[in-house]
Amino acid sequence: MSRYVVNLEELGLDETGRAQSGGKAAHLGELSRIGGIRVPPGFCVTTGAFERVVAAAPAIRELLDRLAKAGPDDREAIRVLSAELRLAVESADLPADLAAEISDRAGDGTAWAVRSSATAEDSAAASFAGQHDTYLNVIGPAAVLDAVRRCWASLFAERALTYRLSSRNTNRAGDTNRADGVAGLDLRMAVVVQRMVLPRAAGILFTADPVTGNRRITSIDAGFGLGEALVSGLVNADVYRVRDGAVIGRTIATKRLAIHAVPSGGTEHREIGPDRRERQVLTDAEIIDLAVLGRRIEEHFGAPQDVEWCRDDDGFAIVQSRPITTLFPIPETPDDNLHVFVSVGHQQMMTEAMRPLGLSVWKLTSPGHMVDAGGRLFVDVTPRLASPTIGPAMVRMLGRSDPLIGDALQAILDREGFLPPPPESGPAVTPPPGLQEEPIATDPAVVAELIATREASLAELKRAIRDLTGTALLDFVTADIQGIRQILFDPRNMPAIMAGMESAWWLNENLETWLGERGAADTLSLSAPDNVTAEMGLALLDVADVIRPYPQVVALLADAADDGFLDRLPEVAGGPEAREAILDYLDRYGMRCVGEIDITRPRWSEHPAAIVPLILSNVRNAAPGERARRFGEGRRRAERKEAEVLARLRELPGGAEKAAETKRMIDRLRTFIGYREYPKYHLVSRYFVYKQALLAEARRLVAAGVLADAEDVSYLTLAELGAVVREQRVDTRLLAGRRAAFASFRSLSAPRVLTSEGEAVTGTYRRDDLPPGALAGLAVSAGTVEGRARVVLDMADADLEPGDILVTAYTDPSWSPAFVTISGLVTEVGGLMTHGAVIAREYGLPAVVGVENATRLIKDGQRIRVHGRDGYLEIL
Repeated sequence: MSRYVVNLEELGLDETGRAQSGGKAAHLGELSRIGGIRVPPGFCVTTGAFERVVAAAPAIRELLDRLAKAGPDDREAIRVLSAELRLAVESADLPADLAAEISDRAGDGTAWAVRSSATAEDSAAASFAGQHDTYLNVIGPAAVLDAVRRCWASLFAERALTYRLSSRNTNRAGDTNRADGVAGLDLRMAVVVQRMVLPRAAGILFTADPVTGNRRITSIDAGFGLGEALVSGLVNADVYRVRDGAVIGRTIATKRLAIHAVPSGGTEHREIGPDRRERQVLTDAEIIDLAVLGRRIEEHFGAPQDVEWCRDDDGFAIVQSRPITTLFPIPETPDDNLHVFVSVGHQQMMTEAMRPLGLSVWKLTSPGHMVDAGGRLFVDVTPRLASPTIGPAMVRMLGRSDPLIGDALQAILDREGFLPPPPESGPAVTPPPGLQEEPIATDPAVVAELIATREASLAELKRAIRDLTGTALLDFVTADIQGIRQILFDPRNMPAIMAGMESAWWLNENLETWLGERGAADTLSLSAPDNVTAEMGLALLDVADVIRPYPQVVALLADAADDGFLDRLPEVAGGPEAREAILDYLDRYGMRCVGEIDITRPRWSEHPAAIVPLILSNVRNAAPGERARRFGEGRRRAERKEAEVLARLRELPGGAEKAAETKRMIDRLRTFIGYREYPKYHLVSRYFVYKQALLAEARRLVAAGVLADAEDVSYLTLAELGAVVREQRVDTRLLAGRRAAFASFRSLSAPRVLTSEGEAVTGTYRRDDLPPGALAGLAVSAGTVEGRARVVLDMADADLEPGDILVTAYTDPSWSPAFVTISGLVTEVGGLMTHGAVIAREYGLPAVVGVENATRLIKDGQRIRVHGRDGYLEIL
């Protein structure tokens, strides 16, 4: 068999086949093996042929060397090199034997479709759809050879290079040196030469709904003539939807143009006659037959597929199939019944993908049964949602936290017959935490005792774990994590958390009714005691006070490119004092980080450079003694608001009773609202103790030759790590697969609500009171502010100035130190009682959260106005 030209049916999706023929050709070879699927015959000019031509052309190799040295942001150099490379490849000489072999197969009168097939194309991680060239109705050996060269050259088209570079920079938290060939320049190009089908209709079939992700719905786009008109966006298509063997939807487009093959070669655009413009392209019987073919293809490949099809007098022909790479995975279920899942990440302010160790630790921690998919955690709420008593209450509670989750769940409740009926027998459905706790007395001593008990428990954990290794360590960690549930279920813990939240709700609702005062609890809760997250942000102001008098320290921190700056500080004037202040801060708060519920994330103590931008911002923008001034001013504002509200209430009918009840609620709010932040602080403190011990064990495994790198433990569950410790061996293929899966998960966006059919159910705010162009969200902290939007995806990149409005995907407690500088907050995720909202109120920042796609719709540097009381923002 030739190394350079291979029949399509000889190819497959094995590693050798993909490397030899690229993704497109490998899929065609695999398609040809499926019974009942017609694939037009043809051949593949392999990657070996491409390499041979490049190796024989020094000019091409020199251009590739220059391209490899170009930085990802050097777009002008990339544009110039792209043009030079395309020209060089298109004019390259083909070896005589290779040209002869292609020409012999091409024949003189046969019409061919010539398509690019890159090695990373149509993979499970990236489709590269539309990035490389296709030439239709190519007739004659000379034309085929020319089309092959142009397909090779399209590997270096500016759009393809930009696509690869952008894929390298898609992940927010790193992994830029990926070895999958997508982001790099080591792709190779094969070319498919396939017998041309001259169809009356063509289009695209998705075996999952591309809009909602529903895996049971097949979506078909269809147009007259060649499918190129649809792929290139030149014409509108009919859209058909099929479920369970029946057509459930038809959108018939007005079709004015079609592309057809020309007998002499190439294609032309033709007007569609008036009598056919509104005609359905496929009959219902043809639609159902095509959907059946799509399911057969999906079953063979084991994943939802994006299929290109043609219809001629001989029936349907399949000319391409690739995995749909944008679908969010579905959690596993124990049965075939419908299940509804709610995202944990949208409530915990961690919507990014988590590694397996992080997922397993959080599952062990949580009192509820959680499942994971796409590196995210979900709770199956089906039994509770289906309960006629618990379901509506749960929707209201979750809607209070995140209105988009609540609205999506309500939409599910409104679907007649969608949810399974609640079981007539079996274990009782219990309400979620927050719907069943008894009230707790308003007593500051309760909070003090809860905190003291947790602090003692943490000290005992550090003592008990200190000398443990091996299986004893893993068994201890597993048992201790499960013991956290006992802490969470302390009979006073959840009532104390809920007391602060419920009193805020009560005050906001009743004071708006009685006084027309909206968001009063925001001011009444300022500088409340025991708020560890608010204290953490203010404490960094004290660190800035220590550093500010020493210019050499400030200069050293400004140049701190790595975590070694702490070791260099003693070399400059004021450095020892600065180092001690930073280390004291890290000793108290260094267990925190962005995405802290994932135990694998680097903590500030492990990566102290992460807080340097915030320290420098405080040095520049805050005055000495700012911490005490801010806290005192917040307390005075709260006292003034309390006096004002109570005085106004006493003037109302029944005012004495209203004022007395309001006073009780204000006291309750200030007693408990700060404690809302403590349980998570304690949890991540324990997590950091576990992590330090597990990494020490990982380093022992590295020393023993069991692991190649201590970070490998991040890609094992806690139970799997225990097995590795016991058996002193690890499945390296499992680790490689987990790394690849995690890399692919990072580019996905997790839905708030997901069904076991794969449907991402979306909610809306259902508002008609917004100005034109305004972006709706959830009002969480009152006030209106106008300023420069700073779109920040990584806190380590936060270069904030006073007056800036922070726009980001989500904020967890680790973002709190940034709040002392900004004047407003906008996030894509969040609720009334999530950490960002609580701290925004504590610092008096107008804030709107839950603004869908805020980081994409708002450009860094734009002026925006945030309406924190009314829950929307305007781009000015």
